[in-house]
Amino acid sequence: MKENVFYGKGMGPVKKDYPDIYEAIVGLNDAVYTGKALDYKTQKLIALAIAASNSDDRAVKKQISSVVETFDTSKDEIMDVLRIVLLTSGMPPFVKAVNLLYEVID
Repeated sequence: MKENVFYGKGMGPVKKDYPDIYEAIVGLNDAVYTGKALDYKTQKLIALAIAASNSDDRAVKKQISSVVETFDTSKDEIMDVLRIVLLTSGMPPFVKAVNLLYEVID
């Protein structure tokens, strides 16, 4: 279910020109997304919350798209995550993430 999809703009050149670094990143990804105690969906929702808390538009859109495509996650489930962002990070990151949610969902 988990794929090695990295959304950073620089990953293509890293994969091509520095395969050792790329493979280290793949290994780190595999070590993080294990699904041992928390299932993969929960881990992806945590990643979404972190991206939203950081106000990282590109990462938020990619995380929303990924969790919707991979798990058919509902808008309400994502809003539950974003409510936590509102509580922990404040109104600006929350509103920005909600706008991005509607861009991706609609």
